[in-house]
Amino acid sequence: MLTDTKLRALKPQATPYRVADANGLCIEVRPTGSKAWRYRYRYAGKASIVTIDEYPSMSLQQARAERDKLRALLRGGANPAHVARAERAAHADRVNSTFGAIGLELLAKRAKEGLSPGSVKRERRLIEKDLAAIAGTPISEVTAPVLLAALRKLEQRGVVETAHRARSHAGRVFRYAIATGRAERNPAEDLAGALEQPKTKHFASVTDPQQIGPLLLALHSYQGSMVTQAALRLAPLLFVRPGELRSAKWADIDLAAGEWRYVTSKTKTPHIVPLSDQAVHVLTELQPLTHRSEYVFPGVRSAARPMSENTINAALRNLGFDGTMIVGHGFRAMARTVLDEVLGFRPDYIEHQLAHAVRDPLGRAYNRATHLPERRKMMQAWADYLEDLRETSGKKVVPMRKNRA
Repeated sequence: MLTDTKLRALKPQATPYRVADANGLCIEVRPTGSKAWRYRYRYAGKASIVTIDEYPSMSLQQARAERDKLRALLRGGANPAHVARAERAAHADRVNSTFGAIGLELLAKRAKEGLSPGSVKRERRLIEKDLAAIAGTPISEVTAPVLLAALRKLEQRGVVETAHRARSHAGRVFRYAIATGRAERNPAEDLAGALEQPKTKHFASVTDPQQIGPLLLALHSYQGSMVTQAALRLAPLLFVRPGELRSAKWADIDLAAGEWRYVTSKTKTPHIVPLSDQAVHVLTELQPLTHRSEYVFPGVRSAARPMSENTINAALRNLGFDGTMIVGHGFRAMARTVLDEVLGFRPDYIEHQLAHAVRDPLGRAYNRATHLPERRKMMQAWADYLEDLRETSGKKVVPMRKNRA
């Protein structure tokens, strides 16, 4: 019979070999050095063998106990190999039905459908780190209290916003699991209002016309790459989301028509950005430099990828504007405020141009062409106003008369 000392002394050979213990149990030593417990038996007059587990993860004592279970199955008329196969299938099904496995499956699907690399990275972190407490739990066993306990750990770490994002993403995973027949309900919905509300944080921005002029003057003085120069000049003119600007594609831009058409990153809806004369001028100067890439603003290391998400903010810091003064996203707040309070454009024109979920009085969502002629005029007026502020920087700025269009 085998002992632990004998097991440790077994050395690999050129071909696999087995050493018997007792009552059909043996250890198989492979050329790689790995060792596996196997059980030899006869069923219906035919010699058979089934693998039990690896050594030393399963000890000699545990292997003998497992062998005795298989012998009992055999005496009861069952084929141990069939039973082992069914148990492995059940185990695989359990592993593939955990919250983490289903979450990663959904993530792979979303990545294939065009989810940005940054979003893929963030969602993977939510599954594998922020919701690690339930990642290995079968999704059918993740109840509202179980999910809440995992989210409370994030609250206790002081990352309340992450807890809310994790709850939202968990809801997405549950909806996918329901659609694929692996869950019956979504416990994330039961937790509405159960988490601490995060403190509202606004992106740093400049909304005072007296300060916008010097900011624009500084942007036009940037001495870095031409690609970054163009992005800095277009950011306030177009006031789209930073991720949408840096991932802009030439195929979506029609310089002759003065339009940029794309699908928004947040609402996933078609959107049109009318291009002012100033924006067309910047893009026309940039096109000969980057037209070989599909991206308007290709990355430094590879033209097959867009510029880094940190490029704009890094350039602003180099110009002396830290994160407390202005960030890439802050140009949206600048446009929203000044277009309304200084230039007097209708709030629904502004909100629609910001690609927010604007609805008409009947509750219908506006389509991408809603108020397009008016928005085109607004974007040109905005560009002209910014140009005037930049050119008269350092002088007293006289705001344009309000235009309640």
